Amino acid sequence: MGGIAVCPGSFDPITYGHLDIIKRGAKVFEQVYVVVLNNSSKNPLFSVEERIRLIEEVTKDIQNVRVDSFQGLLMDYANSVKASAVIRGLRAVSDFEYEMQITSMNRVLNDKVETFFIMTNNQYSFLSSSIVKEVAKYNGDISELVPDTVEKALKEKYQ
Repeated sequence: MGGIAVCPGSFDPITYGHLDIIKRGAKVFEQVYVVVLNNSSKNPLFSVEERIRLIEEVTKDIQNVRVDSFQGLLMDYANSVKASAVIRGLRAVSDFEYEMQITSMNRVLNDKVETFFIMTNNQYSFLSSSIVKEVAKYNGDISELVPDTVEKALKEKYQ
């Protein structure tokens, strides 16, 4: 397929579910920008800079992935990097309704950028950054949910 795609999210923190979507998107597109969106309605555990650093660390072996951040409309960012696609991960049917609203709005803003939904692997269908943070907060085992670098960073935050 080729072209440039944007994979947006808060990634607070990045999980194996996110990584699965990023790796699979990188097989389809020539360049994938993993973009940490600074969502003012959320109260993140990690700063934007910390999230970028963690994502860069866990994607360093994927040659066609770049990590960036953006505040504002996703379609403005997509235009700035000349992206023709947005990659979004879906875990369950419940995600679809929300994602459909976002995709519909993005089409109003820029109908030249297509959204590609990638279904997560079944082993990650329950996984969210919120669940990971909750388990980590109470010192639960998250080793199968996040890369080692992220696990270490979470333990440091909750000490």
